[in-house]
Amino acid sequence: MLAIQFDCFGGPEVLTPVELPPPVPGPEEVLIAVEAAGVNFADTHQTDGSYPIAGSLPFIPGSEVVGRAPDGRRVLARVTGGYAQQVVARQSAVVEIPEEVPAAEALALLMQGLTAWHLLRTAARLREGETVVVHAAAGGVGSLAVQLAREFGAGRVLAQVSSRAKAELALRLGADAVVEYPLEQKADVVLDAGGGPLFGPALHSLAPFGRLVTYGNASREGIPPVDPALLHQLGASVVGFRLRHALASPGATSGPLKELFGLVAEGRLKPVTGASYPLTEARRAHEDLLARRTTGKVVLVP
Repeated sequence: MLAIQFDCFGGPEVLTPVELPPPVPGPEEVLIAVEAAGVNFADTHQTDGSYPIAGSLPFIPGSEVVGRAPDGRRVLARVTGGYAQQVVARQSAVVEIPEEVPAAEALALLMQGLTAWHLLRTAARLREGETVVVHAAAGGVGSLAVQLAREFGAGRVLAQVSSRAKAELALRLGADAVVEYPLEQKADVVLDAGGGPLFGPALHSLAPFGRLVTYGNASREGIPPVDPALLHQLGASVVGFRLRHALASPGATSGPLKELFGLVAEGRLKPVTGASYPLTEARRAHEDLLARRTTGKVVLVP
């Protein structure tokens, strides 16, 4: 079967198409013929060695797929090694999905949809009427977080983006305005995927009892150290978030996914789907993602 792997850490150039034997499912596992694999920023961190990977090199990236089980079911699954024509998944990590749901939309609801849901519900503990600022608001997580913040009762949803086209998308998704720092009015919640230069201004833009939720390092510049004395002065907090911690709780996957698919079915949530690349062009997909040339959910198609 065709797969994409890397045998040393580096940029997108280390991603290499290879022919490998198909994986063999073990007890409580299912073999999936991959229809599409999701591409996430975490994959780029795994590739360059800045994010822990499961197992040793060589490594096949990819944590989510839509595909077909041997019994014909169309499924969405969390996996290891999703950049391949076939992959195995734990039975407990497989969810049957309707035939009519596009693969990219279903993939958007898995890692990125669950991230957006838990950022607002679990980490930020968003309350009715609060003001939310979403960084990278046209991206996979951000585009869903803008819509979910509105669904969850935010008073104002503000978007921070890197281009005019992305600003227009954020506004179409329901953001009240596109903002730059410093903010004219303080925010109750800031969702920050980038770290780097936006982190400090975002922290100083929090209202008393505001929460800055940091969940990534897309800027590749790191997350600045936080002085507890400054938090005391601001009356605010910084919350670190990683999805795997949130999913360790019972019902943390099935309940939110059911709600997300329900919102999509009702037309109240629209996953933003982006570029689709052949599996062999995984390198180009990573290059475009890192260069901020993409919006919404990016997928690879075997």
